Amino acid sequence: MSSTILHVPGLTRESADEHEADAAPGNGSAAEAGGLEKNAFLAALGERVRELRSRRGLTRKATAVAAGVSERHLANLEYGSGNASILVLLQIASALHCSLAELLGDVSTSSPEWLLIRELLEHRDEGTLRRVRIAVGEMLGTGGGNAARSPRVALIGLRGAGKSTLGGMLAEDLGFPFVELSREIEKFAGCSISEIQGLYGMNAYRRYERRALEEAIQIYPEAVIATPGGLVSDPATFNLLLAHCTTVWLQASPEDHMNRVRAQGDFRPMAASKEAMEDLRHILAGRAAFYSKAEFSVDTSAEPLEPTFLALRERVRYALQLPL
Repeated sequence: MSSTILHVPGLTRESADEHEADAAPGNGSAAEAGGLEKNAFLAALGERVRELRSRRGLTRKATAVAAGVSERHLANLEYGSGNASILVLLQIASALHCSLAELLGDVSTSSPEWLLIRELLEHRDEGTLRRVRIAVGEMLGTGGGNAARSPRVALIGLRGAGKSTLGGMLAEDLGFPFVELSREIEKFAGCSISEIQGLYGMNAYRRYERRALEEAIQIYPEAVIATPGGLVSDPATFNLLLAHCTTVWLQASPEDHMNRVRAQGDFRPMAASKEAMEDLRHILAGRAAFYSKAEFSVDTSAEPLEPTFLALRERVRYALQLPL
């Protein structure tokens, strides 16, 4: 079903669910300064590091602190001029006729069955992998493809997409409870999202997030759930959401994301970097493939609030087989 292009200048109630802005590049890198030729493997490794960091909405500084390395060292790694010792491991893996993942002990290489499954799935397209994921979920009893759509409607998307504003309106229209998962996380932890992340770290935050979602699924057979933007970064939690909720991706342009967050009086995204908009684009790019796993999508960057809501209402009521 195609998305409706909509613009919502009045969306200013979005929850401050997490710090989404990324940091700008630091003071350059050895590769930039000297124009050194990059090894293709190191360049690809650096790109994966940047992609993972963007997907999780982490600044380079925060990542460096968490990893116990210098920001300059991390910058060099991201630019493809990191410690070349990993190339030695790559050569050893080649000599042993195994993947680097197997040499490093990745769980998906830990047994013959895992290796056989990897071989079966390698190079398959996204559509095939999705069908396999759903079939495995149904076989394991963890949920599958939502053949009978769940009346729990989960709104996903980056902060500033309109999940709080539109979610509240949709819940009222459907007569369902409205659950802002960020608020539930804070109830479990007894402190704010920023305090959880600052005091206990991202791993603790993800545990609270998973627990809050599990409880919402258990308590509410019908609900509209506004999810934190980074929930898709945790595969286990995202799997749980996809299995037990009807999902809608609320999309918006980077400019709208930034403007709506600033309209809420939150200037953290701008304070983190002089190139905050470019960083935001990287985060959106890193998460888009995950957000696109939602069953429906509504683009909130072309029309006012009321047409946006009507488009969302129509999609959800159609999905749940409710009268318009």
